[in-house]
Amino acid sequence: MLSIINSAALLGIDAYPVNVEVDLSNGLPAFDIVGLPDSAVKESRERVRTAIKNSGLIFPAKRITVNLAPADTKKEGAAFDLPIAAGILTAMGILPENALDGFLLVGELSLDGSLRPVNGILPMIYDAAQSGITKCFVPVENADEAALVTQAEVFALHSLRQMIAVLSGQEYISRHTVDIAAMFADQNEWEALDFSHVKGQENAKRAMELAAAGGHNMLMIGPPGSGKTMLAKRFPTILPDLTFAESMEITKIYSVAGLLHTKNALMHHRPFRAPHHTISASALTGGGRIPKPGEISLAHNGVLFLDELPEFQRTALEVLRQPLEDGTVTISRVNGTLTFPSDFILIAAMNPCPCGYLGSGDRCHCTTHEISKYQSKISGPLLDRIDLMVEMPAVGYEDLQNTVEGESSSIIKQRVVQAHRIQVERYREEGIFFNAQLNAAQIELYCPLGKKEQELLRSAFSSMDLSARAYHKILKVARTAADLDGSADITIRHLAEVLQYRSLDRKYMI
Repeated sequence: MLSIINSAALLGIDAYPVNVEVDLSNGLPAFDIVGLPDSAVKESRERVRTAIKNSGLIFPAKRITVNLAPADTKKEGAAFDLPIAAGILTAMGILPENALDGFLLVGELSLDGSLRPVNGILPMIYDAAQSGITKCFVPVENADEAALVTQAEVFALHSLRQMIAVLSGQEYISRHTVDIAAMFADQNEWEALDFSHVKGQENAKRAMELAAAGGHNMLMIGPPGSGKTMLAKRFPTILPDLTFAESMEITKIYSVAGLLHTKNALMHHRPFRAPHHTISASALTGGGRIPKPGEISLAHNGVLFLDELPEFQRTALEVLRQPLEDGTVTISRVNGTLTFPSDFILIAAMNPCPCGYLGSGDRCHCTTHEISKYQSKISGPLLDRIDLMVEMPAVGYEDLQNTVEGESSSIIKQRVVQAHRIQVERYREEGIFFNAQLNAAQIELYCPLGKKEQELLRSAFSSMDLSARAYHKILKVARTAADLDGSADITIRHLAEVLQYRSLDRKYMI
């Protein structure tokens, strides 16, 4: 007898439908799985056999053939355990023949028949709902995540035995629902961090305000202990809150990566990723035989913080160039080419020299060669993609003893949010949300300059030897400075402020 169960598999951060076809026939007992299964899928045979036996049933002594269609795409993971078991039970006649029509089944089986959670439930359920399959059986630990897809009816299962009881009419379970509004409203992840804790460094704080308001990349250069890391960790506290659409995008990525917390299935705050400088290029961009999201995709709609920037491998830093421009990263492997979203704000920090004290009196004893070698680890093309460069001098004793509290994150965030609203309204027909996302044609439309402003920028372009990309970035940051001031036009003051953040690469990169 043949039975067909609906399931799903992952390809990148998206899902595609898989039909689990199960056939029971007479002959020597055998259990074969075909359809390009990986090792984890092949091992389903032992998990399913033992789970059925420990659920109080007799495993059939027949020839069992399982096909995972489409058969020309590699399948991986343990998510097919439940649909394979359900297909066998349906073919045996234990489950009613049409009981699972219109259902999607996903889940890993333990040997005792209980269900374990799997990665990537959100894209699987979403794809199924888009295809018209709106009823889903999922492990109870995945139920909150699956219920984020409001078009689907999600039923949470504890075990294989419970599914049999439900489909046989012996037990009733109601549709699993979650309070999405309450989950999304909790955006206090960074409440313990505040800009008011940072003494001095007003120039750097202003640069961070610009970066947050316009989605711009930023580099901080200064000696050890000047507050670079401290400021970077507080940067998320002034970012605009996530929209629900952005939250779902991030949740989808974290679901596939297996990084969602069971206590809250919705990513309700902007991610802040700070990988160690020993990270490889593959771990940064994503990779593997079947590629999985890397750090730059995990930072999507959030922040990627690279501390001690010159200590990163040169190859790892250079792979950032395309994602910083396009907001996506494309990974090619033998099994296919996948594109992951990676629209993040890059916040980087570095010392000016190997010892860290260049420009701080007589403390630096690095040779010119050592300084040049250290700074040359950051390539010109990568520096050209950074919008704001700010120098952070050592904090003085007077600053540390100053009892006057600086501006809090909430006050700065109010200005950032107001500027962001201006941008959302301005670009409502463009499909973008931040000034940093403007392309060349949009810059001409939304960043016009008056005669005096053009003369200033022409002079700066020549004297600072700017590239075309730097020219566009200056205009985008100036547009953000004008938005923070509530000004419809970019003025001399806005341009002058922004130009100071483009001079440090000439000062330090010798």
